[in-house]
Amino acid sequence: MPNAAVAQTSAPSYQADPDVYKVIFEDENFRVIKSVRKKGEHDKPHAHRLPSVIYFLTDCPTRQYFPDGRTVEGASKAGTAQAVPIIQSHSAENIGPADCESLFVEKK
Repeated sequence: MPNAAVAQTSAPSYQADPDVYKVIFEDENFRVIKSVRKKGEHDKPHAHRLPSVIYFLTDCPTRQYFPDGRTVEGASKAGTAQAVPIIQSHSAENIGPADCESLFVEKK
């Protein structure tokens, strides 16, 4: 089972896996995080502790792993956005044929 299953609460994405998640803007109201997950890459367990919106720069087929053992597959299209709920811990694997790039906009 992937390492996401061991942690019930993880560090924020940009702290847990700074090679994948980089803060590109931050002020007192917002934080913008760019995520680049290489083809076949599985990121480290992390949390999304603030309400956010994710905007996909590329097509991103992913498999997400949760501490309770659940896995969820999805495929988001480039140019689309969606709300991200607060998540205490999960990890994601890029199961697509190319790199997955996205922007998270967190409201503080």
